[in-house]
Amino acid sequence: MQVTPDTVATERQWLHERASTVVPLINETRTQLGELFDTDVDSVTEMQFRDEVDRVFADGDVAVNVAGYVGLLRDLDVTGDYPGFVVDEVLGRELAATIAGGQPLALLAQATFHFADTHTHGDDDEAAGADDLDAALAAGFQTRLPGWSWREGENPFSVGDGRDDPTATE
Repeated sequence: MQVTPDTVATERQWLHERASTVVPLINETRTQLGELFDTDVDSVTEMQFRDEVDRVFADGDVAVNVAGYVGLLRDLDVTGDYPGFVVDEVLGRELAATIAGGQPLALLAQATFHFADTHTHGDDDEAAGADDLDAALAAGFQTRLPGWSWREGENPFSVGDGRDDPTATE
């Protein structure tokens, strides 16, 4: 696999076109998680998804890695599928984390990937990594997009603005 700036642009466009598949999976995942955690979670529109894809791909360091993971998962196939179970799970989990951003969202996206993956099943004629790709996209983007009440407002664990830290050096 050769990843170039053109490859990254092509993968970004492919994700835009995948909105009609990924967004329903995001919303299904959010609904099910909301029920499990007894909370309401806002649904996501295709426009919100595409805008967030653009934000992810605006950061070149992130974009090249997301493009690489997407390309690998889309083409990954293993005869009989099951022997390749570990590699597509690892790639899917890492794609979800990369999309979500740094900690703690990366870990949350990885856990959500496994949850979403239980609800995605590719067709027999698809590559083994295809359903993991959709689950990873849903997990990563649903994690970074707004709609979770616990992420709204100021975090109660934030202490000061850093300027009043007596241990800070100048």
